[in-house]
Amino acid sequence: MTRIALILGAKGRFGRACSSAFTDAGWEVRHFDRSSDDLMRVAIGVQVIVNGWNPAYTDWAAQVPGLTGQVISAARASGATVIVPGNVYVFGGKAPGPWSENTAHRADNPLGRIRIEMEKAYRQSGVRTIVLRAGDFLDTEASGNWFDMVMIKDLAKGKFTYPGNPDLPHAWAYLPDLARAAVALGEKRDDLPVYTDVPFAGYTLTGRELLAAVNKVSLRPARLKPMAWLPLQLARPFWALGRCLLEMRYLWNTAHRLDGTRLETLLPGFRQTPLEVAVASALPSALVDRNVQPDRTVTTGQTPGLI
Repeated sequence: MTRIALILGAKGRFGRACSSAFTDAGWEVRHFDRSSDDLMRVAIGVQVIVNGWNPAYTDWAAQVPGLTGQVISAARASGATVIVPGNVYVFGGKAPGPWSENTAHRADNPLGRIRIEMEKAYRQSGVRTIVLRAGDFLDTEASGNWFDMVMIKDLAKGKFTYPGNPDLPHAWAYLPDLARAAVALGEKRDDLPVYTDVPFAGYTLTGRELLAAVNKVSLRPARLKPMAWLPLQLARPFWALGRCLLEMRYLWNTAHRLDGTRLETLLPGFRQTPLEVAVASALPSALVDRNVQPDRTVTTGQTPGLI
């Protein structure tokens, strides 16, 4: 029987990674074109809908509820399971850790509340849904995330720019690993609860530990440089995106990690990419020391730097 996955937002980070992972796993993959396709029609016959739609922060309030409703309607009509890339915004800055599927959603900031309502809509819809929750991304190409846009932007000049307290642990996920987990969970969708929240532990690293991993695989050592937030503060009155970035600043000064116990239970054979391999893949190839041979023995549950 042909297994079909419909990818929404295939040009985005999560959608692109899932498109490759589902294809590699032998699924037929459909990409949704918002300029010409009808979602209800394209979703007919698919088993999994990957919701990789992620509007700009500034558009979340206006677009996320409507997009969520469209996906739920399409999944309800087709009988498909929806896979949603969850994040840590829902917890807020005061939730006790480690953050798991049982941690209360207590965020009180606007972006956090939007994500809380989005997940609530899926949970109450009766549509089979898998929320695969992760921290910030390490990607295999520059994609506008914190790592490539801020941290390693000046790596060639020997600078590693960190946006928060470098001594606090922070949750990271290597996108190819996250996408493989999405495929594995999608393949056992019928054995899962109708609504399944699965935290993806990934790597829990302080800024200094992440810099050490970068220096281990890069051609030249970099030094830690604090990110300057003052320009965003000054631009805040007339730059909406800047206001959103400042709203989420607390995550860089809040110690956190995701509890991967549920993922380990559901996918006991899942192997995580070693940190050094993931970091080397996330760096521009011209900056990677090809003589480095990272240890490739790390598996899920053996993440470095856990608190």
